[in-house]
Amino acid sequence: MRQKVSPTDKKLWISTVVFATIFSTNCTVAATTAGTVKKAAYHDNAVANGPVKVTQTKTTSRPASAMAVKTTSHHSVNSRSSEEVMVAATRVIGKSATSPSTPVHSTTPVTVISGAELAATGQSNVMQALAQLSPAITSPSVPGIGGNAFTQTMQLRGLSADETLILVNGHRRHIGANFNANAGPNWGTEPADIGLIPMSAIDHVEVITEGATALYGQDALAGAVNIVLKSDRHGGSVNFKNSGFYGGDGQGIDGTANMAFALGHQGGYLDLAAQIVHQLPAFRNGDYKNSSRYPNDMYYALPDGSSDPRSNRSRDVQRSNGLPKKTTETLSANMSVPVTDTINLYSTSTYGHRNVSVGQAYRSAADDLTVTALWPNGMQPYYLMEQNDFEVDNGFKGHNLGFAWDAYVNYGKDMQSYDLKDTDNASYGTASQTRFHTGSAASSELTAGFKASRNINVGFLPKPVGLEFGAEYRRDTFELGAGEYASYASGGVPILTGPDAGKTAAPGAATHAGNPDYVAGKYTRDVFDGHANLDFYITPKWEWTLGGRTVAYHNYPVVSTGSIGTRYNFNKRWSIRANINTGYRPPTLGQTYYYYNSPQATYSTLSLPNNSQAAQALGAGKLKGEYSRSFTVGVDATPVDDWHVTGNLYYIAINDRLASTTTLGGSFVAQTLSANGMGNATYASYYSNPVNTNTWGGDLTTDYTLRTKLYGAFRFAFSVNFSDNEVRSYNSTPNVLQANGLSSYNAYAVAELIHSSPKNRETLSVNWTKGKWSVAVEEMRYGSSVFIAAPNLPTNLWTEIQPAFITNMEIGYKITPKWRIAIGADNLGNKYPTRVKAAAAASNNNLFKYPTSSAYGYFGGMYYVNTSINF
Repeated sequence: MRQKVSPTDKKLWISTVVFATIFSTNCTVAATTAGTVKKAAYHDNAVANGPVKVTQTKTTSRPASAMAVKTTSHHSVNSRSSEEVMVAATRVIGKSATSPSTPVHSTTPVTVISGAELAATGQSNVMQALAQLSPAITSPSVPGIGGNAFTQTMQLRGLSADETLILVNGHRRHIGANFNANAGPNWGTEPADIGLIPMSAIDHVEVITEGATALYGQDALAGAVNIVLKSDRHGGSVNFKNSGFYGGDGQGIDGTANMAFALGHQGGYLDLAAQIVHQLPAFRNGDYKNSSRYPNDMYYALPDGSSDPRSNRSRDVQRSNGLPKKTTETLSANMSVPVTDTINLYSTSTYGHRNVSVGQAYRSAADDLTVTALWPNGMQPYYLMEQNDFEVDNGFKGHNLGFAWDAYVNYGKDMQSYDLKDTDNASYGTASQTRFHTGSAASSELTAGFKASRNINVGFLPKPVGLEFGAEYRRDTFELGAGEYASYASGGVPILTGPDAGKTAAPGAATHAGNPDYVAGKYTRDVFDGHANLDFYITPKWEWTLGGRTVAYHNYPVVSTGSIGTRYNFNKRWSIRANINTGYRPPTLGQTYYYYNSPQATYSTLSLPNNSQAAQALGAGKLKGEYSRSFTVGVDATPVDDWHVTGNLYYIAINDRLASTTTLGGSFVAQTLSANGMGNATYASYYSNPVNTNTWGGDLTTDYTLRTKLYGAFRFAFSVNFSDNEVRSYNSTPNVLQANGLSSYNAYAVAELIHSSPKNRETLSVNWTKGKWSVAVEEMRYGSSVFIAAPNLPTNLWTEIQPAFITNMEIGYKITPKWRIAIGADNLGNKYPTRVKAAAAASNNNLFKYPTSSAYGYFGGMYYVNTSINF
């Protein structure tokens, strides 16, 4: 019987969405008709009760890479804390518990990217938009092959995807259920999926590269990305975009909309947003050729030894290396309403639904996994994923007894169901199904927390001391569901055709066997997290921050980490800063319990749960968490009006880096797997802590705005980021592997970990506006990286992706003040990455024509046209 996401889970997210809708509607009706909400005396109370000294200061500008983010004037506690409402707009010292944003002029380097900048990239996914705007972020257009292609991933400062903490309105977002089991830039990671947040819902995004372990979470080893949603009381927008590649494929349709409503007359708001993206596939595969059987690789040779005449057919049959067909629908609601003069009720909800179809390895009619009675011309399997993801964050924010405070409960869950179609299970012969349910995965996080802040006058310091503290309970859950029986079982039928006829056929659905019952299960982790942060000035120009966080994990040790930062403001234009941070990230539950089976003709390759008997017999010990320490020095400057400069140099050391072992093989591995009930599997890997790494790097961002009377306004910007990852030392290879001459982490695994993303990125852009016209031109340079087509290739067949310049351009025109049309192109020059070497491509039947890990994709130029209406 086919197993899908449980009815309980479906009822849960349906009930959640219905509840959020009804709740928001009720709030609207209550606020606008009941008249029971008290008139806000918020400004007066803030000034009277707040500890902040009333002075007069000038408003400081945003960081160099940021455009100004619109500031709302309503009194919602959700968007402006009572500490922030002051007679002369004096800056709060430290982070306010009620603010969804991160302080931008403190010891912590923060880059702010506005929602308008994200939309102007022409991208449909927030990750790729961020990768285009921030040189510190990379996000391949196709994250990999197989299940890796289901969801988008991103890397910050060249580190793994799940070493970046994702936040929405300053609260932790749940991670996704998709485990990237295949080799690639984010091999073995399980990050949060921010592609399920509508682009139209985003007010701005903050990229926080230091101090995040103290401010937000120990596991922000690379930093944090905070997505702040819109909190307007009126207005909205509608945007439609059509795009496609120069090659004529990859057509995409993207529609976004948002609408803001006032809840009552005292600052309440409701912001609704939606996005629908339909992406058609694009492929850049080579022609199929199995060198070991050519010319009889498409069809078996005839009885007389001659080639089958059908072998002359087109060999353009592979579809497993490309942009998958995908449909994504997302919704969001961000709401806040005053319940008293000093307390607001808020609710933030997101929901996403996605269907993805990913091509798998082509199986010709001369492949032992192909039942030719079912597929006389071979088969092209497709791996299907249906995803339902939601998060609801509810709470109260307010100001009482001189403290700004936030009490919240947050629940998020990602549910994925997997099927494989246009395939067979060769061990069932002609009785095989052609479509299988191969299993499911779900990841959830329940969070309940409280945090508070205030500014305290201590008398002996020139400014108040900012104190922020809090505690949080989290319950993490990972669930792996079994596939239907025929997706992993053996039907007992041998190989039916070809030279291997009569031999035992590998059990399971070809290319990706289902999860057997014995690996299915539900796993949980309880986490108790407490933190405190201080922000103070020892002179009027010299700021210091101290932060500490202690976290107890029920299956890992109690860990304490901290952060020290300092900033010296020479004057209003020049400042320097420095940070020292420590962090800790435990393995995700998916990294501990995930299972994957890839059957070949007469054997299978497994990704084993770390705690399984088979993995333990191959030397897997208990997974450890990653410990990090990092150091940063930086400068912020505004040398002249309208010219901003931000620069950083950083070093990040991570001990016990979490990564998959290399694929282990040989007679010892095959015997061990067989002895532990793994059938005919002969190769396996598992998650471990093989290495300790260093990351050295730096970034520089500068922009200048030139305003002229006759020629309009010009904004020039330049940014650069470089990061060099290296293995500092290797942890000991397990004794059982050493005794059998095996290495747990070879050069291939090292290269995938530290060389699969560019070492450096540079971006130069010019934006011109005059009247109704606008033109944006962006030149990006990507540094070199490495792509390896197969694990067993010698280093001379590795593909070094050469540095490349990519040009993006958009021309826009406002038909009316609120209606704009635009035409643009990404990769205007139709640049492709370095071709995979012919001998390397042959190892995969010529599948890889271009490197799949290319940071700017491998589909050539993309055009787009869009129209947008703001109201």
